[in-house]
Amino acid sequence: MIKQILIVAPAWVGDMVMAQTLFMLLKQREECQIDVIAPNWSKPLLQRMPEVRQEFILSINHNELKLSNRYKTGKSLREKQYDQAILLPNSIKSALVPFWAKIPIRTGWLGEYRYGLLNDIRILDEKLYPLMIQRFMALALPRKQKLENYQAIKPALLIDSKEVYKAVSKFNLNPSTKKILALCPGAEFGPAKRWPDTHYAEVAKEKLAQGWQVWLFGSFKEQEVANKINQATNHQCYDLTGKTNLAEAIDLLSLADTVVSNDSGLMHIAAALDRKLVVVYGSSSPKFTPPLNEKKKVLQLGLACSPCFERQCKFGHLNCLTLLEPKKVSAAIDELMQS
Repeated sequence: MIKQILIVAPAWVGDMVMAQTLFMLLKQREECQIDVIAPNWSKPLLQRMPEVRQEFILSINHNELKLSNRYKTGKSLREKQYDQAILLPNSIKSALVPFWAKIPIRTGWLGEYRYGLLNDIRILDEKLYPLMIQRFMALALPRKQKLENYQAIKPALLIDSKEVYKAVSKFNLNPSTKKILALCPGAEFGPAKRWPDTHYAEVAKEKLAQGWQVWLFGSFKEQEVANKINQATNHQCYDLTGKTNLAEAIDLLSLADTVVSNDSGLMHIAAALDRKLVVVYGSSSPKFTPPLNEKKKVLQLGLACSPCFERQCKFGHLNCLTLLEPKKVSAAIDELMQS
């Protein structure tokens, strides 16, 4: 009998990419069908994960409760007769839909004291599972079984060459003529994860002088910083920030020879596309959310005040980022290109 599993997905792009490791492990362990309940923005990601049969869109913002909407969604899912729900968020509200869907096994970390809403509650040992992907994948296992050999499972997004061609044509790009450096200067979490635009610009200028193309990626929120980078290079970059949807950004990132990024959702997408990748860490830590591909260089100064996991620098100087010089990133790019 094929097991029917509903996954309640996380709300951040990077976490959604890392969640694919759970889907992969579930498929390895037993014959199952996996559906995912997730925000609308996540569809392009889930559609590039072959492990997912169907996505259900929960049209509720990250910080909204909307009990009636959640109840209606849960009730509508009863006919699916899922055998198990696995919850990746730790919030109480994320546990409501599976409870109202009357799914018999509801698995998740204790989180916000979700007694009753979950009936397969796990107590997280942060020392045993320091990485986000470990915490996701451990939920695929029986309660007392420990996760082993997780390193063999890495996110891998599928790319359709026809969709890539559409995106290239739409933005009038020419990826075949020169090497492509993709810069991802944003980070939704906050300024304490963002390497300075002046540093990105220095790297861009160097690679442009060497005959590379430079493509700038991000949402409309990154348009201001992308414009600063582009101005510093006399507008020689292809500024795609705020112009692509997520599907197009994924497809175009798949063409990059090297990606330079903050610790962000686009960084995890680039890793899942197996791009050569240089990641700059400031307030966050590669010991919790590292890029999961092999072709990478992780740069972090390791100052006494970092990682602090704050959105804003409480000292006001952002030394963990500003003191990390562009020449170190350029050197990392060169090392990756020679490997």
